[in-house]
Amino acid sequence: MRVSRVSLIERFAAWIGVDEPWERDPGPGRAVQDARVACGFIVGIVVSLEVMRSLGLTEQIDFPVWQQYAILVAGVLPLFVRRRFPLAVAAATQLHFFVVAMTMGLLAYQFVFQVMAFFGLYSGVAWARDRRALLVLLGAVMVWMAGWLAWDFALGNSIAQITEDAAGRQAAGLLSAPVAYVLYTIAMNFVFYGGALLFGQNSWRSARRLAILTEQADTIAEQAQELRDQAVVEERLRIARELHDVVAHHVSVMGVQAAAARRVLDRRPEAAVGALSHIEESSRQAVAEMRRLLGTLRSGSSTPEASREPGPGLAGIPDLVRQSRSPGFDLEYMLVEEPDGSAASVPGPMALSVYRIVQEALANVRKHSSANRVTVAVRVRGAGADPGYVEAEVVDNGRPLGATSGTGLGLLGMRERIASHGGAVEAGPRLSGGYRVRVRFPLTAAKTITPEHES
Repeated sequence: MRVSRVSLIERFAAWIGVDEPWERDPGPGRAVQDARVACGFIVGIVVSLEVMRSLGLTEQIDFPVWQQYAILVAGVLPLFVRRRFPLAVAAATQLHFFVVAMTMGLLAYQFVFQVMAFFGLYSGVAWARDRRALLVLLGAVMVWMAGWLAWDFALGNSIAQITEDAAGRQAAGLLSAPVAYVLYTIAMNFVFYGGALLFGQNSWRSARRLAILTEQADTIAEQAQELRDQAVVEERLRIARELHDVVAHHVSVMGVQAAAARRVLDRRPEAAVGALSHIEESSRQAVAEMRRLLGTLRSGSSTPEASREPGPGLAGIPDLVRQSRSPGFDLEYMLVEEPDGSAASVPGPMALSVYRIVQEALANVRKHSSANRVTVAVRVRGAGADPGYVEAEVVDNGRPLGATSGTGLGLLGMRERIASHGGAVEAGPRLSGGYRVRVRFPLTAAKTITPEHES
């Protein structure tokens, strides 16, 4: 039995919310509403008392009329601050109700006064911020009520009065007048205090659910804003990588070809013409790719694929190698496929990343190395193989030029492209001389990469 009682008390405490960290905030502008409610109760109590006096129901009350009005109105005053100090208001209204019931008797049973006591207890349950203190207050009220009823039934004159009044009447019920009176009184008090508790707790829990939903909505809105900001940042990074790769590559090609044309202009005019043709072609390609990027920026479509033209891929690497050739700068390219035709199955975003990495590696060779021979190799092992991958390798035979320096944005963009596809990179000097850059992307990871990462 002790376990059952403890369990019942714990469940009641959990229902009250003694361990809930949330506190109901009265918020601004509620004081005016509380004042209106309190004034309404004052008017109602005054009118009810005057009606009772007109009916002669207050003749047995020994207190002067002004004291009757003052005592009843005093019980309403705590309601002016019922949301700010809910526990104090609940305690004050219940104590006032007990005092009036014990001193003025009949006045405590007028309808408006009882509604006021009910509303005071309801306010305490609905707005109490310290739920553990509320539990203590409710226990005290229940104990006081039970003690008051026991005293009234055992030591008061209520039972004797009911018995005397019923003696002259013929009762038709199954119960005697005293038993009926006791049951009726207990039922009325149970409904009175139980109703205040249920309505107040329902109000508190409804406000708590609304607060939780509001907090969740705010969190979702913040997360949505963060996702939008993150998408903007990712798009800016993508465009920054594209701009860097396009500008760095084509400007480097034009610089190399212009230098070659200057050296052979007097001795081999036909070679100078070829170099100038390469410059013209590179400038046109740079303008075309810049226009493609600007079209992406200006597009109002919410679908990335709809606003972006297809970028270069594995099929464009041979042209990239051809454009980078110049007198004294030999480039070789090889494509190894297993099985044949596997290169066509590489997803577009991954193929673009391979193209840009090869492009950046060639630009770095021209700017920061003394190499005169470079080998570009692309190896594709179909996704049906285990494991499937696409690999690009750029190997040169030069040494670093100490007088050159860069911003590091190219290597940063290269690492971002590799990370977006779950790839790996090896870059560094070779033991036999020269420098090697090798990247590998798993084709199985390409299934989980969306076009928004690269396009």
